[in-house]
Amino acid sequence: MKLASLIRRPIALLVVSGLTGCANAAGGNLTSTPAAFTDPFAYCAAVSTIDAPDARYTGPQVPDAVVNGLRKALHASSDLPSDVLARGTSWRCMDGRVYACFVGANLPCESKANTDRTPTQPERDYCAQNPNSDFIPAVVTGRETVYEWRCVNGEPQIARQLAQPDARGFISNIWYAISPN
Repeated sequence: MKLASLIRRPIALLVVSGLTGCANAAGGNLTSTPAAFTDPFAYCAAVSTIDAPDARYTGPQVPDAVVNGLRKALHASSDLPSDVLARGTSWRCMDGRVYACFVGANLPCESKANTDRTPTQPERDYCAQNPNSDFIPAVVTGRETVYEWRCVNGEPQIARQLAQPDARGFISNIWYAISPN
């Protein structure tokens, strides 16, 4: 086969598929330009699962509906200004639903949960200086850990598990499903 026909064949396929559209697994047509969304609920319904909004979401960085839903989920006072709540809010999509987290007291909203059971060097150093401490502070363990750590005879040990990661690996008890209301 000649080189020219090998080159033309893929180009012809691209041109044809660009003109007629390509069917996706759900039966819809994929286009070269993805749909844009300004509604976070429609966006999440369309993308299903994503760890942070991408270019397909073109609405406000933190939509009012997400802020209001998170205020309700947190039982936050109406005295807390919406702009303060919005500045500390992250949101994402999981299984077609909107989830939101408020950083509050240094919560690791945008970080995945740390499930590593191996003590870190900072934890070892802390326990060397505090051999029987009932806890290792979060400034040492990191806020992403799902464990409460302590020192026993100078060695870091897991005292108990405090949280579970969700299906995407984020700390589940700081993320809230937000309903469209």
